[in-house]
Amino acid sequence: MIKLLGWIKHVAKSSVLRNRNGNSHSYSCFSLSQSSSDSSSVGRLNLSAKDVVASFRDWFKPPTPNRAFLDRIFTILSSPEQATRDDASSRHAADLALSHLNIHLSEAFVLQVLSYGRRSSKDVLSCLKFFDWAGRQMGFNHTRATYHAIFKILSKAKLMPLMLEFLQDFMKHRCIHRVRFYETLVMGYALAGKPVMSLQLFGRMRFQGIDLDTFSYHVLLNALVDESCFDAADMVAKQISMRGFENEITYTILVKFLCKQNKLDEAYAYLHSLAKSGKSVSGHAVSIIVHALCKGNRFKHAANLLEEFTELNVPLEHAYGVWLHNAVQRAGLNWSLDFVNSKKLLNKDVPRLFQYNVLVLKLLREYRLNEVYDLLNEMEEDGISPDKVTMNAVLCFFCKAGMVDVAIEFYNSRSEFGLSLNSTTYCHLINNLCSSGVIDEAYGVLRNSIREGYFPSKKIFSILADALCREGKLDNIKELVVLSLERKFRPCYAVCDLFIVALCKANRVEDAYLLHGELSRLNKDMSPETYFHLIRGFCKSNRGHIAAALLLEMQEKAYKPNRKLFRTVICCLCEMQSPENQFFKLLEMQLSHFEPSSCIFDYFIVGAGHAKKPELAREVFEMMQRSGITPSLRSDILMLLSYLKNGRISDGLNFFNDVRQRRRAGRKLYSSIVVGLCKADRMDYALNFMREMRNNNVLPSMECYELLIQSLCRKESYGLAVSLVNDLEKTRGYVSSFIGNVLLLHSLKTKKLYEAWVQFRELLDETSDISLLGQLIGIFSGCIEANQDIENLEEIIAKCFPVDVYTYNILLRKLSLSKVDHAFELYNWICEKGYEPNRWTYDIIIHALLKKGRRVEAQRWLEEMFDKGFDLTEHTKLLI
Repeated sequence: MIKLLGWIKHVAKSSVLRNRNGNSHSYSCFSLSQSSSDSSSVGRLNLSAKDVVASFRDWFKPPTPNRAFLDRIFTILSSPEQATRDDASSRHAADLALSHLNIHLSEAFVLQVLSYGRRSSKDVLSCLKFFDWAGRQMGFNHTRATYHAIFKILSKAKLMPLMLEFLQDFMKHRCIHRVRFYETLVMGYALAGKPVMSLQLFGRMRFQGIDLDTFSYHVLLNALVDESCFDAADMVAKQISMRGFENEITYTILVKFLCKQNKLDEAYAYLHSLAKSGKSVSGHAVSIIVHALCKGNRFKHAANLLEEFTELNVPLEHAYGVWLHNAVQRAGLNWSLDFVNSKKLLNKDVPRLFQYNVLVLKLLREYRLNEVYDLLNEMEEDGISPDKVTMNAVLCFFCKAGMVDVAIEFYNSRSEFGLSLNSTTYCHLINNLCSSGVIDEAYGVLRNSIREGYFPSKKIFSILADALCREGKLDNIKELVVLSLERKFRPCYAVCDLFIVALCKANRVEDAYLLHGELSRLNKDMSPETYFHLIRGFCKSNRGHIAAALLLEMQEKAYKPNRKLFRTVICCLCEMQSPENQFFKLLEMQLSHFEPSSCIFDYFIVGAGHAKKPELAREVFEMMQRSGITPSLRSDILMLLSYLKNGRISDGLNFFNDVRQRRRAGRKLYSSIVVGLCKADRMDYALNFMREMRNNNVLPSMECYELLIQSLCRKESYGLAVSLVNDLEKTRGYVSSFIGNVLLLHSLKTKKLYEAWVQFRELLDETSDISLLGQLIGIFSGCIEANQDIENLEEIIAKCFPVDVYTYNILLRKLSLSKVDHAFELYNWICEKGYEPNRWTYDIIIHALLKKGRRVEAQRWLEEMFDKGFDLTEHTKLLI
């Protein structure tokens, strides 16, 4: 063990460096320096994870007398050969093999075998086989204690049907049982979770003048408390007191009795008075109050209680362990250690195990793994038996040392060691397994933790769910979510969203919908984001009727869908069979469930317009008027745009004329028709309305100028574009980044823009920024010679309009035409300025490199581009 721990120490020392630089590591074979007695030779240890875990077995598990002999008994009982035979032959073979062992049966030995089977995680059936075999041997009769032992094993294994069958069989053969019959049945039914049956049998005993002994009374009392039968428990407790059977077991059960009713202050007062009066008080009783206080997040109160009972000389090693285990699991490691330090508990008369555990946890938090090893080694040498906190710390130690396969082997042996993981340990184990790419193991750990009643933090659940999504293991995520819901855990919205998005991307919207149904069945509300993903998923799969139902369900839960989601659903309905029926069915459902408003009608006007159904939009518009709702300016604009988006220009112009007869045409209405006509590529009408706006003293919006100038440049009507730029300078005094970028882009393509600018020069003020913009256009079109220095060009651009990433891309294209190395310099400049290079940034550089024949460098940039999720433009693909 010492040599092996020395090897582990070697791993701990080197793991700090490996974890800091992020390099992978292996520890299956390390060089280990020997002592001087070995002439400084270097040995090699080839150890498996099982070897490492097995080395801790003797320390974690108390020594068992005759362990080899007991193992032989259970080997016979669980032999695979026996399982292949029929029941009679199997039983005969086992009987014969056990008889050859020359076992001397006694109550003590039977209890030892059953205890060993329970602690060593042997199968329950083997324990039951041994119990049956022992009861059939001449000269031995089961006692009340042996029956209690087998009942406890069956109860802990939650094999209630088998246990009840066992008790029924016991009742049928009353004549052959020499043990006190009723006492055994009372204990059996009590441990089987049937306290009412126990009380009935107890009443029958008393009617016949028979009473329970001390042991049986306490078994019955404990079962009644566990099943929350408080009135009956109070009656039995009085019977115990009247007969003088009270002892420290009674006190412990009564403390549990009070805690189960949340009477924590009464439990404390009761136990404190017993200790003050010199009665024998069990540390386990104190731990029950401590655990109850911790469950209510009253950790400080629990710590004060521990201090008080320490001064009363109550043995509290277990209670301190319970407090630390709860504090780490519920309040967090950092808080627990800070609190211990602030209370200076380590300077007081507290159990040594508690002191060691606190120090180990503190060193683990600070990543001082070498010192953790020293403390663990010291604990073993001093004969200090570990508790659950210690074992959790050892598992964390393996995780932090990068020994993931040892950690999982240790975890798989947890039942053998009696280990139950706390939240910190689960966090470390799952996180390390995910980081090491052992996703299946991480999934198994999380699934088991949920089954054991522990649900991890949102962060850990999300980390594992994300890893499972990346590997396409969607069924595993589904199982985890359903499992957590069945156990009344609530996975965070982020996890549900993550899962539903992954299912939709994999075209598995049916599975996503089934999970939604499971959430609804359990009355679990989903987040708005979850509904968004589900609805979009069904729209993508062209099942608009389900998407529409989900949209209505979402609204009924007081979630407000945005216009885009409504538009998506309506467009999907319009692509189905009988689109008009589907469209108006959804509208009728909306109007019947919610108060009719212009907002609802607006949603349908927008949706119909996007679905290229302007006639449906017009019907909705007229329906709104018939409903007594006067169309708002927004409704008028949306109806106008639904015409223009679908090329119904004459209908749009007629509708515009109707609207301005009803209301004054202001900036919003004019801007809408100008923008709509630009997008419909009807520049003639757009320019006429732009002039009409100016003549009516209505200031056009910046969007009008931007789309008009962009459309005119696309049609190479540069003279009109320049005149609009001049008009913009007069009205607003500045040029937007969008317009500036459009002008620079076209100046790179042709000199015509600069020529149009020169023709318009006499109208410009040479000292204005707009004149400087003309010079910039001349530089980019190659008509004006200028310094190609990056900083100089950027400074000129910044004086004309605000610079953005698109501006840098145009500048990058300009520089790459002359010398591609300038492009590299500008790329670095873009990153230093805090801008994120986009698809066109990479495409421009790769295009320039390919044009120069520098294919190796282009390949390197191409790989980086693909890593960012971008793809080349068709123009650049032609060069490859």
